[in-house]
Amino acid sequence: MNESLISPFNITHPTAVQTSLFASALFARFDPSGRYVGAGRNNGAAAIWDLETRAPVRWLEGHVKAVTSLDWSRNSRWVLTSSKDWNVIIWDLASQCDPLQRHATIRFDAPVLSASFHPRNSNIVLALMSTGEAYLADLRKEHRSRVELCEILDDSEDDGHNKNRSAMTVARFDPSGKHIFIGTSSGSVLVFNTRTKIMVARHKITGAGGMKGFDFVKSGRRLITNSSDRTLRQFNLPHYPPPNPNGEYLEQELEPTHRFNDPINKTAWYAMSYSPDGEWLAGGAADPATHKIYIWDISNDGQFASALDGGREPLVHLHWHPNKSSIASTTNHGNILIWHCPNPERWGAFAGGFEEVDENVEYEEKEDEFDIEDEEELLKRKMKQEEEEVDVDTLTEDAAHRNLLADGTQLDDEDITWADDDAERDTKEFKMKIFMQEDSDML
Repeated sequence: MNESLISPFNITHPTAVQTSLFASALFARFDPSGRYVGAGRNNGAAAIWDLETRAPVRWLEGHVKAVTSLDWSRNSRWVLTSSKDWNVIIWDLASQCDPLQRHATIRFDAPVLSASFHPRNSNIVLALMSTGEAYLADLRKEHRSRVELCEILDDSEDDGHNKNRSAMTVARFDPSGKHIFIGTSSGSVLVFNTRTKIMVARHKITGAGGMKGFDFVKSGRRLITNSSDRTLRQFNLPHYPPPNPNGEYLEQELEPTHRFNDPINKTAWYAMSYSPDGEWLAGGAADPATHKIYIWDISNDGQFASALDGGREPLVHLHWHPNKSSIASTTNHGNILIWHCPNPERWGAFAGGFEEVDENVEYEEKEDEFDIEDEEELLKRKMKQEEEEVDVDTLTEDAAHRNLLADGTQLDDEDITWADDDAERDTKEFKMKIFMQEDSDML
């Protein structure tokens, strides 16, 4: 049932277009702070847009073919772009140069379909090739390497020529960075330990077909997949064993907790994205005639909530804001639509204990509502509260679990902390120099 009709005053997902950015973009992604949007273009350029001024503030010009993906470091200082020109480029937004100069370039042997930063270190990059291989590149001086992630085949499957190895079609880090999830053209999900680059699990998804996309909730315990059978599937992920030196791995078929599809039009999906709290899921429909976004309420057993209509320019990509109820969707004409949830003004929020009413009512005064309390009694009560001892020795439950990630993983886990070595200068204090430039100069 449509959630927006059930409770129109409790909608926490975007419902209307707030603004449009004419960016000539192929896709758009919010940065972790939510203030900027990064957009890749077909001419090899990328741009950083400021959502407050609704203008491009930095240009990233380094590719000679279409940009295929864009990723942000955890504090937004570093930006990574991949392209069909076989290159992955890392940009430093703290640079004072204009145009922005490359910080590092990684050259591969084939067009790059996608690339992403490790969640804890932007010197570690995961790249997926158009030829079906995935590589983990480590740019740190003490760990410099480039390793291909290879699926482990059983003796019965491996004929010596790797003919049975499926092409890799999607690659993502999980939110902790401990594991890499890779989807294949045969409908499998491969899980690799990031530190050792060893496969620790393989999941077969029955009936899914080739994998097209992944997304995780922030805790990393739930995964949503997009596959060629035009169905989005949500899974609860198991706890994975440490890498086995003998090459043993977990072979397990995953059963989805929910399936999301369009039962009427049988539409495929270009992209999907979780809300920051993981309670909503947005799916961008591959409809050739309209711009459609479907919203499901995960907290209400995956019930369909609403369908957002963005006009006649078909959707090609979407991304949910990292902190609030907002979505950036990209049209096939390159425009970026910023969706939001308009909230009615509630003046009662500015005064504690004040209640709004729809019409005038007769107010009944309480017996002691305006009684004046003795100031000496108030002072004695405050002094008594200050004299109470505060227990600073007992370990509270929150403190006992402060070394845990949202999925229960220990922060001192070697498979996580190894990435903190030489973690560059990705700090929140960096300042990005703003350059206002006419967008017409870049067309």
